Amino acid sequence: MKNVNRVFFCKSLSLVFLVPSFTRSHLRFTYSAAGASSPNRAIHCMASDSPQSGDGSVSSPPNVAAVPTSSSSSSASSAIDFLSLCTRLKTTPRAGWIKRDVKDPESIADHMYRMGLMALISSDIPGVNRDKCMKMAIVHDIAEAIVGDITPSCGISKEEKNRRESEALEHMCKLLGGGERAKEIAELWREYEENSSPEAKVVKDFDKVELILQALEYEQGQGKDLEEFFQSTAGKFQTDIGKAWASEIVSRRRKQH
Repeated sequence: MKNVNRVFFCKSLSLVFLVPSFTRSHLRFTYSAAGASSPNRAIHCMASDSPQSGDGSVSSPPNVAAVPTSSSSSSASSAIDFLSLCTRLKTTPRAGWIKRDVKDPESIADHMYRMGLMALISSDIPGVNRDKCMKMAIVHDIAEAIVGDITPSCGISKEEKNRRESEALEHMCKLLGGGERAKEIAELWREYEENSSPEAKVVKDFDKVELILQALEYEQGQGKDLEEFFQSTAGKFQTDIGKAWASEIVSRRRKQH
């Protein structure tokens, strides 16, 4: 039977990982079949979610021993372990679409990939590093490989969401073995979260553009009314390119109604 990686977030937000056990001694996840009803399906959050365990401490990601980086074989091992964890981005659907009963919803990785393409095809913008935008697009949601897609409807504050994702990112960078690449990923992620650079502002806009473009495509393909996604992003674009692309999407939507 083909192995399928899944991530389930139960009511206490403790993680139940359904992944193959790694043969390497420094990385081993336990897994359970509890709650598995369909492949590639994740339950992300509930209004009463709590990130804490019974003693008030935060539930930690899977225990991973220190990853050695002293040899090329260790470096390769760290890279594959990191990439294996990131496969959850490919198999975890975006929560907003699940809540609206969209059939075969896109994954987190699908979303990030098209944002990367947006950065790739965008025109040069003075003061904006396009290559940096592409990198930022493919890492901006990377912590969701552990915490899942936490949306505003989850009832979790922005501060709490950021705290959980920060802990997940730290764990992933340690898994990667630290060093320059891990540092680069962490810096790109934090820059995006803080909206602290011209590149972050562009990628923030791409995030919203990709959302409404996907909403339009689901409306066209599945007969859905996803007006709420257009309302939630209206007036929030920061850059000329974001405003122009969003305007084009909205214009096309109006023509079909």
